[in-house]
Amino acid sequence: MKIRTWLPAFGLILATLSANSAAEGQAHDHLAQIRASGQVRVCIWPDYYGISLRDPRTRQLSGIDIDLAHALADDLGAQVQFVDSSFVRLVPDLLEDRCDIAMFAIGITPERQKVLRFTAPYLASDVMAITTRSNRKIRTWADIDQPGVVVAVAKGTLHEPVMRERLQHAQLITPATPFAREQEVQSGRADVFMTDYPYAHRLLATTDWARLVTPPGSYHITPYAWAIRPGDDAWHDWLQAFLRSIKRDGRLLAAAQRHKLESILVRD
Repeated sequence: MKIRTWLPAFGLILATLSANSAAEGQAHDHLAQIRASGQVRVCIWPDYYGISLRDPRTRQLSGIDIDLAHALADDLGAQVQFVDSSFVRLVPDLLEDRCDIAMFAIGITPERQKVLRFTAPYLASDVMAITTRSNRKIRTWADIDQPGVVVAVAKGTLHEPVMRERLQHAQLITPATPFAREQEVQSGRADVFMTDYPYAHRLLATTDWARLVTPPGSYHITPYAWAIRPGDDAWHDWLQAFLRSIKRDGRLLAAAQRHKLESILVRD
């Protein structure tokens, strides 16, 4: 199946919002708003291990983008206000101005670039697969795209279009949430689900049922960045300068090391 047949969740929004998003973005001055309010609103997905995770017991947030959001706010002389979002809600949250920036390791894809503006990348991850320890069908990467295998991807994530294009023989299902995707595999209704480096390592660190399957070489490496609404060149330029600064002074590397993401760090 070719990628042109896929219409992601945010693609539905494109039809109604993209026509005027650029004009609205050009008219919006986020830097002035942040300095006037003393707050920078940061959209996060609070279930992203190593990136922006909320502990269900303590409600404390942790992850590389939590650390970097605080650094961003410090450099702006502002306080950070976190706004819960998700990959499904990413586009409307930004275009409808619920946050100034989305900071949760957002994969740069052609579809998202049609409606959002990205910073330079700071992480990059290949596709990885999670199956159960008891699954006998999936032993290596070559076992995934085979007749009779059911592959799950979370709807609205970057893995949906990738796997729709790549899979030739396996059946693809798209549960609504990452948790539902895991349930499909645990229950045996799916054999494997596709994810990235941070989320895969969450499952390995926090469960006793997950088994990691990695491609033998590069499969589909995606750069991750922060996203804003289109336009507003001054805000985008400021963010680019901030990213160069934290790369140069070591804050990005230190945050990646704290959250065990050094191996997927973009260094240039």
